[in-house]
Amino acid sequence: MDARRAVRAAGGDPEAMKLARAGVQAAKEALGERGPVWWTDRAPDYNRRMARNTPYADWWEETAV
Repeated sequence: MDARRAVRAAGGDPEAMKLARAGVQAAKEALGERGPVWWTDRAPDYNRRMARNTPYADWWEETAV
């Protein structure tokens, strides 16, 4: 959060903004939100798909209201 506050505090100073944004980037990379992928299991990604169109369709039918 300090890095995000630094972006706001940088205002119109280009050098301060550059440093603040670098801090945000570093924080997000440390959290795994940005940067190189950290998973290597090669499992298919079913993100952003309807559950009924994935191998989880049966589970979804049982839990859906």
